[in-house]
Amino acid sequence: MATRTSIEWTDVTWSPIIGCTRVSRGCEGCYAISTARIRSFNPNPKIADAYAGTTSNTDRVDWTGKVNLLDERLLQPLSGAGIWCKPCKVFVNSQSDLFHEAVPEEFIARIFAVMASTPQHTYQVLTKRHGRMRALLNSKDFVAAVRAETHALNRDAALGRGQRWPLPNLWMGVSVEDQRTANTRVPALLGTPAARRFISAEPLLGPVDLTRISYRGDTAYVVDALDGQYGEREPHTSFWYGLAGLEPIDWVIAGGESGPKSRPMHPAWARSLRDQCSKSRRRVPFLFKQWGEYRPFWRPDTDGRPSPEPALYVSAETGQALPEAEVPDTGSWQGVYRLGKKKAGNELDGRTWLQAPAFTTTNTESRR
Repeated sequence: MATRTSIEWTDVTWSPIIGCTRVSRGCEGCYAISTARIRSFNPNPKIADAYAGTTSNTDRVDWTGKVNLLDERLLQPLSGAGIWCKPCKVFVNSQSDLFHEAVPEEFIARIFAVMASTPQHTYQVLTKRHGRMRALLNSKDFVAAVRAETHALNRDAALGRGQRWPLPNLWMGVSVEDQRTANTRVPALLGTPAARRFISAEPLLGPVDLTRISYRGDTAYVVDALDGQYGEREPHTSFWYGLAGLEPIDWVIAGGESGPKSRPMHPAWARSLRDQCSKSRRRVPFLFKQWGEYRPFWRPDTDGRPSPEPALYVSAETGQALPEAEVPDTGSWQGVYRLGKKKAGNELDGRTWLQAPAFTTTNTESRR
C-alpha cells in the first residue's frame, strides 16, 4: 500500500515489505509494531493478510521476525496513477527495514529496479542495518542484479548505457539515537553509494556529535561527517584531511519520541545538531520534526496563567529522566512537560526548522 503521509520530510510512504525486528533502544517505541498489530485484524482480508504473522502479543506486542514480501505492492510506482501521477518524495518501507536479514537479496534488487524505472520520484531509504546496506550497494553482483531486474520490467530508465550508479533519485539514510549508534552507523553510510545521504536522529535519546565520529575504531582520529573531513579529535583546526573515498552527510533530521511510553528529549541535543549543521562549511540542511510527547518550558506564560509543573527532569549527559525530588545536584537537567505530540509541536527556540536538500531527480515525466 502506498499512501500520502503527514511525515514532514516526505510525501508518500511505499511499503512492499511488512515486518521487522528490534535492533537497538531506538526501536522500543516503534509505531510500526502497533500499527502492524492492529492491521493484522482488519476486516479487509487484503490488509489483514499483508500483516499476518508479523507481530505477537506474548509478553508485549512485538515483531515476530517474520517478513511478508508483497508483490502486489511492488509495482505500484510504475502505475503512474493516483499519487504516482506527479513527482514526489517516497519513504520506502515505513513498515519494515529494506535491509532486514529476512529480506532476500533478489527482492531488494527488484525494489531498486522499480526505483530505477521511475526517475521522476525521489526515493528515501532509512535503515538500521547499516552493514548490509553498505555491502549490497557496493557489490558489483548486486548492481548487476538490479540491472537484470530493470530490464525484466522492460524499462530503460536507470542502468542503461551511460547511466551512473548509484541511482540519481536515491537518498540513503541511517537512524541514530545516540552517540554509540552514530559511531557505528554513520561511517557505514559515508561509505555507501547514494545521490544523497541523510541521518534521522529520531527518537533522539542522547547527545550526538556528527563532527566527532570515531574513525575505524581509533578514538584519536575522528570523522567530521558534515564537512567530509577527518583528523585528530582535538584540536578541530587539524581537520584538513579528506575522507579518503567516503562521502559526507547531506541532511540531518531530528526529533523526540511520541507514544504512551515515550522518553523525553533534552533540548540541548536538538540544539547541538542544529548548530553543527548551521556552522558546517557545507551548511547542511536541518529539519526538526517534533518534540514528541514532552516539551521543555523555557518561556514565561504570556497570558498570566501559571505554568504547569515539570513532569520530569531529563539529564543532558545521560538521558536519564527523574521526578524533581530525585534530581541530583550535579549535571545539567531540564524540566519537561508531558503535553502530547500535537501540543508540544516542533518549534525550537521560537521557530520551526524544516530545511531539506533539493530534489535529485532530473526527469519529471513518467516512464511508460
